[in-house]
Amino acid sequence: MKLKVYTKRINEPFTSKILKKAFDLEFKKVAAGKNIFFEAYDEFMSEKKKGKEWSEATIKRYDNIKNILKKFEIAKKYKFTFSNINDFFHREFTSYCMDDLKHINNTYSRNLGLFKTFMFWARKKNYTYNDAFIEFKKVDRVITNQIALTIEDLNKLMQHQFESSKLERVRDVFVFACVTGMRFGELSLITKTNVTDNFIILKEDKDETKEAREIPLTSISRYILLKYDYKLPLIANQKQNEYIKDVFQELKYNHKVQKVTTKGKENIKEDMFFYDRISTHTARRTFITMMKRQGKSDKLIASITGHNDMKTLNQYYQISEPEKKEAMDEVFNIEIPLKKISGN
Repeated sequence: MKLKVYTKRINEPFTSKILKKAFDLEFKKVAAGKNIFFEAYDEFMSEKKKGKEWSEATIKRYDNIKNILKKFEIAKKYKFTFSNINDFFHREFTSYCMDDLKHINNTYSRNLGLFKTFMFWARKKNYTYNDAFIEFKKVDRVITNQIALTIEDLNKLMQHQFESSKLERVRDVFVFACVTGMRFGELSLITKTNVTDNFIILKEDKDETKEAREIPLTSISRYILLKYDYKLPLIANQKQNEYIKDVFQELKYNHKVQKVTTKGKENIKEDMFFYDRISTHTARRTFITMMKRQGKSDKLIASITGHNDMKTLNQYYQISEPEKKEAMDEVFNIEIPLKKISGN
């Protein structure tokens, strides 16, 4: 560990005070009793936001992590300092998230990963030289069973006549996302100027180096765009999630389905109404699932959805029971001999 002290030629002697000031600046030393952990966290977030490195969804996730850390500090009386980020903290924080907050494996693992990203930044910025966090192990992530719709479901949605204009608009936005594969947060980027006869040209402002995506228009996506003069009737994601359940409830999607989540080594099974499993994210999953079922390549799908990681893309696709049966019947389509089997 080296301390680099840069000095100018000044008409005063090099004293211990000058050395101490340089040392404090290099090692982010602060007055005794002052805790800079959350100040560093705020600087971390500010730097990333100013650099346009994060999407709105990522900003919300890091805001959420800060809130969890604050609540943990109060609930467990655990004073946050960089030197206190150790194995004991890891055990206590894991217990707090999974036992007190009831987080499932995937939620906890994602949050711990974001926390470690902050700690790597803090280490790089010399806020700490404590590297115990590097060894913090995440619990095993699992692919939870999720809902994806079929073309029959989309046709049923589009044919339904809603008395509520609010639900009609919510339906239209949801179906549009289903047939384009766009994230809900990307829908606001559509304007008349970035739609051609055949494509939506999507360019995200946050990454100037990334090439624009060309999302092909279909008859239904073009119809919905024309219906709203290229300005989709968007509402807050939270409200869209709330109202899309009302849409499916009105269409009598009220049969029970099982939701399986994993906490630690335990599988938690919960019976829920189908409509309660629907969210804005169902649309993107539906797009990927329908394309995969039609045999379209991962590379082609990713070029539309914007995925860089094929592993992440494939987590959206889950094979259904009917699909497995259909595949088995196609592969093992063997004629049964007419001769009666002895003993039957």
